[in-house]
Amino acid sequence: MKKLLLLLVTLTTLISCATTKKIDESNLKLRYLDDVVIPQNLEIGGTKVGGLSGIDYHEGNYYLVCDQPSNPRIYKGEIPLINRSIDTVLLTEVIKLNKEEDFYKKHTPDLEGIRFDAESGTMVVSAEGSIQNSKDPSVFQISTEGEFISAYKIPKYFEASGEQKPRNNGVFEGIAESFDKSGYWVAMELPLEKDGPKPKIYPTNSPIRITKFNKASQSAESQFTYKLDGISKLPINWFAVNGVTEILEYAEDRFLVLERAYSAGYGSNGNTVKIFDVDASKATNTLEMENLSKNNYQKAEKRLVFDFKSVKKFLTKKTIDNIEGMTFGPDLPNGKKSLILVSDDNFSSFSEQITQFILLELEIN
Repeated sequence: MKKLLLLLVTLTTLISCATTKKIDESNLKLRYLDDVVIPQNLEIGGTKVGGLSGIDYHEGNYYLVCDQPSNPRIYKGEIPLINRSIDTVLLTEVIKLNKEEDFYKKHTPDLEGIRFDAESGTMVVSAEGSIQNSKDPSVFQISTEGEFISAYKIPKYFEASGEQKPRNNGVFEGIAESFDKSGYWVAMELPLEKDGPKPKIYPTNSPIRITKFNKASQSAESQFTYKLDGISKLPINWFAVNGVTEILEYAEDRFLVLERAYSAGYGSNGNTVKIFDVDASKATNTLEMENLSKNNYQKAEKRLVFDFKSVKKFLTKKTIDNIEGMTFGPDLPNGKKSLILVSDDNFSSFSEQITQFILLELEIN
């Protein structure tokens, strides 16, 4: 019994050291306002709504990507706000991508993030590809009708056949338009195998690369690294993961970064979701570093600003689901920014999951 208690105390200590728990509101504050859960049987344009892994807002419209590679698509809709709450979620249109497009055959359109480009009136999308099937991750531009326009050139270490070995389901996830509007930041979900290990319940050095791609040249121009937190809950079954699912740049070199951890065996309570305030102004440009584990570099600084467990009891279903998408919405009546988040229900393939839209208020000090 003493040995068991010692083991539990040791594991608890390791987990607490591996994760960030202290909220720091010195630079910005996030407040929960409202959430809405849409029906699981909702169909739009002959498709079942689910797998929503990215969201963006532009002039009253929201664009959401579905991460179902067999039927790649984007939903368009409206989320009107009344004062400080969500009135409704109204999905009105489905934009289907042509699976027979040569680029998609070579890369697998496992869509993860989306940003509407106001200057060109097009959309830029990030996709994980399928590393286990030798299909590269990608960043590409499409029209509002879903027609493929062009693809961005990615560094070789992100390629499925690259010596750095990207992890399957762990490559391009979050995407953000740069604050200066000149490009897009694209975040990995997990580290490249040679850069570092996946997060564990004990402290690890698990760095991901967040890369800026220039709009004009459609190629990578800079990059910084970001250290992932560890796993938040000891998995009852074998599987556990933590990674970045979305990013937003709210000022030059200042980011909101969404981390989502999942531990199997807890049913609908397996997710831990946090938002960090990240300062990359002093971070090393690691774009030319082939192997982070063999180089010295300075990572971006991170501060925890929001932990969804603090508002779990206020959520409609009392559940923190697989939150993957995040966008700035319209300004609120008090002049502060709104933040809209969406969860990916995985089409309930793992457990009973939901598609939830969450409204937060963002105050920048």
